Amino acid sequence: MPSQTTPPRIQQRLRATALLPALMLGAAATPAVAQSDNLVQPAVLVADASLSKQALDAQALAASRYGTFWNTGDEAMARQALAPTFLDKTLPGGRAQGIEGVLAASKAFRSAVPDLHCEIRQMIVAGDRVVTHLHFTGHFTGTLMGKQGQGQDIDFIATDIYRIAKGRIVENWHLEDNLSLLQQAGLAAR
Repeated sequence: MPSQTTPPRIQQRLRATALLPALMLGAAATPAVAQSDNLVQPAVLVADASLSKQALDAQALAASRYGTFWNTGDEAMARQALAPTFLDKTLPGGRAQGIEGVLAASKAFRSAVPDLHCEIRQMIVAGDRVVTHLHFTGHFTGTLMGKQGQGQDIDFIATDIYRIAKGRIVENWHLEDNLSLLQQAGLAAR
């Protein structure tokens, strides 16, 4: 059992629930994710113990690639993470469906927050689903909804539920704290 001083990324402990026997691992123990130091790695990984190592690695890798895309804006990461038939099941109004819509959304948001940073706070892998709890930070120095930023701090969370097939995200249900983002940017009253 890890001590209180063991960093969360290193802690390993078994956790069992009636619905999901799971193994909690620090990201460093996740082979597929750890193999590429350039990928955003989850601070906490909760994995369905019934998954094969190969399935767990493939699903965690796809989710980490997508998190890395949001962290860096690297389109190659999005194309590696998303299936060619990718569907956003919570598509915002005005956004094109599929990979091209995701790429355009990232470019637009990065023009408003050029130093955007994305962390994966938690990743839960179960069956063909991966849930990620994302934390976004940066500074609003560009333009968003016609307003010029003044360097305001941006700090909000989002949650994604991915369905993974053949090592790629085929569907995503996404929910983000847009109210906090808009308030921080001065586009909504606090």
